Amino acid sequence: MTTPLSHIRNFSIVAHIDHGKSTLSDRLIQETGALTQREMTEQVLDNMEIERERGITIKAQTVRLHYKADDGEEYVLNLMDTPGHVDFAYEVSRSLAACEGSILVVDASQGVEAQTLANVYQAIDNNHEIVPVLNKVDLPAAEPDRVRQQIEDVIGLDASDAVLASAKTGLGIHEVLEAVVKRLPPPKGDRDAPLKALLVDAWYDPYLGVVVLVRVIDGVLRSGQRIRMMQQGSTHLVDRIGYFRPKRTEIEELGPGEIGFITAQIKEVAQAAVGDTITDERKPATEALPGFRDVQPVVFCGLFPVDAAEFEDLRAAIGRLRLNDASFTYEMETSAALGFGFRCGFLGLLHLEIIQERLSREFDLDLIATAPSVVYKIKLTDGSEMELHNPADLPDPVKIASISEPWIKATILTPDEYLGSVIKLCQDRRGSQRELSYVGSRALVVYDLPLNEVVFDFYDRLKSISKGYASFDYQIEEYRDGDLVKMSILVNAEPVDALSMLVHRDRAEARGRGMVEKMKDLISPHMFQIPIQAAIGGRIIARETVRALRKDVTAKCYGGDMSRKRKLLDKQKAGKKRMRQFGKVEIPQEAFIAALKMDAD
Repeated sequence: MTTPLSHIRNFSIVAHIDHGKSTLSDRLIQETGALTQREMTEQVLDNMEIERERGITIKAQTVRLHYKADDGEEYVLNLMDTPGHVDFAYEVSRSLAACEGSILVVDASQGVEAQTLANVYQAIDNNHEIVPVLNKVDLPAAEPDRVRQQIEDVIGLDASDAVLASAKTGLGIHEVLEAVVKRLPPPKGDRDAPLKALLVDAWYDPYLGVVVLVRVIDGVLRSGQRIRMMQQGSTHLVDRIGYFRPKRTEIEELGPGEIGFITAQIKEVAQAAVGDTITDERKPATEALPGFRDVQPVVFCGLFPVDAAEFEDLRAAIGRLRLNDASFTYEMETSAALGFGFRCGFLGLLHLEIIQERLSREFDLDLIATAPSVVYKIKLTDGSEMELHNPADLPDPVKIASISEPWIKATILTPDEYLGSVIKLCQDRRGSQRELSYVGSRALVVYDLPLNEVVFDFYDRLKSISKGYASFDYQIEEYRDGDLVKMSILVNAEPVDALSMLVHRDRAEARGRGMVEKMKDLISPHMFQIPIQAAIGGRIIARETVRALRKDVTAKCYGGDMSRKRKLLDKQKAGKKRMRQFGKVEIPQEAFIAALKMDAD
């Protein structure tokens, strides 16, 4: 039995990290009876261990709820729980494109944060009807009236009829469901038109192959139908259709306005690009849905096993993660210092951290990650252009006409007393201020910043100078030419490729000095002196020396002639010189890890 369009509501929940989005989803599932009390767990839609532990959503999840409203009618509600983090912004934009409305969840004690802004603007761009919900009103620190005012001032939404709720205690959940039914519009769609469906997400299931989450716009999707991916050009045969309640439930067909999943013997996630348009092969739609783009990795870093014998295990583990995550890329690389490993591309720093954590947890690997670097665009003197992912591959400076780096627009919300420190941090990172405005007692600062200054440890420093109160969100704007140079670290006159990086000429000296000081503390003394240098091309910009271990070779001489002692000292000197020439310096693994984490304060 198909549900009439007027009785379907598709909505997503938009919120800043930790504002109670997944808990609200739990309560909505419970209230509509989709799961029994016994089947309920905390954060039912977050099924990865890391998601539960950190309290973040990494993969968008969907669930179909059946709700009998106060007007006596039965409604079908499709809820999409989206990630809140900026790294997954494209995934969020596709989830929002599959819905007609959003619930904006704001913590009644903390108020509007940077990610709330970014995601709610995306929802407004998708022409969503938005229902504000003030969560956590049961907390003693909750100030619903102040937060209501803040929503009106900052976002410009009318919050006079915002729903007051507490997802933890279940207060106001019925009102949220009523608001969804009454205030959000039903979907539109033509059942008789050619099939047009939006591919919202895809993940790998070891038994079924790739499971594809779709939102049908027009037409009907049936099992046994041959479908075509309009952007990829591939065709597949649909073998299963269903929806999540949140358990997998199979049905015969999905009509317009409905959200569900299909499996079609697709072998890898890369064949199901998020944002693609699915149509019928025999009677295709004339044009694809707008908004599709290829997801490009933004941050690159090298991953190497601590023990070289684990290289094959790392290769297998990375291959398995790639099955499930098409936005993660990798290729093999070798390093003189670290041996064999992979150069991996990620959507951002959180994505990098999650992949690293999953590799070490799920596959029990010990890894070293090199310093994260961004994608640079290089114009060569012969007129050609290239993309640089690894600073070690920088061409000869004579052949380079210009190097451009990605710049971001960063939005920072901070309590007033930390504003000075936040501005100083942004200025130190070569930022230029766009705007500064006040929202009650909090300042909203918008800065243009180079991404390579942000990927290092900008977020950690921002949190420490603001005692954790500042929130930060960014989007990549453009590439700009910059005066960038490659800085190499030399240990005993040998360059260590894993530590080379591209830095701005003005900051090279400070960064270089910090690196060599750190390395000096971490490399243990050998039998000979070890110079540690930072260099740009042939010019040394910083140097430290690890002293040699001393042995008193004249101890066995007592009294007697000075020339005997001199002979022994000269012999020792010659030995040290030869040692220094041929001696190998052992750089401990923790030296790499610490050197890559440091930044010149």
